Amino acid sequence: MQRPQGDFVPQLQPPNVAHTAVLKAIKVLHTIVWALFAGCILAIPTASLYGDNRAALWLAAIVFVEVVVLALNKWRCPLTSLAARYTTDRRANFDIYLPEWLAKHNKVIFGTIYLVGVASAGVHWVLAAR
Repeated sequence: MQRPQGDFVPQLQPPNVAHTAVLKAIKVLHTIVWALFAGCILAIPTASLYGDNRAALWLAAIVFVEVVVLALNKWRCPLTSLAARYTTDRRANFDIYLPEWLAKHNKVIFGTIYLVGVASAGVHWVLAAR
């Protein structure tokens, strides 16, 4: 068998293997970021309940930054757009290691918990100021 003329660079990995590795890395990063924000959201009412209003305020502010980022990206995480470049899969959890039902309802579930937590923190703050 004769080698082709000119520069010949053997392909070490098919492109889909490289894409799979990048997609997995994005999914891991997205899952870690999600867990940090979910933890903050769950900690807001807990901190408030224990009277740590400063911590509750900081946690709410951190999550608010995420809300602004989502709002500026048409309620889509920038990591979702990045992951979409590496797959044609569009299930609710194609970009994150979460059960599909949770990925599908994530914003409603954690948005509600966030709003209730912030309202609870506000009530505790007002009552503590009396």
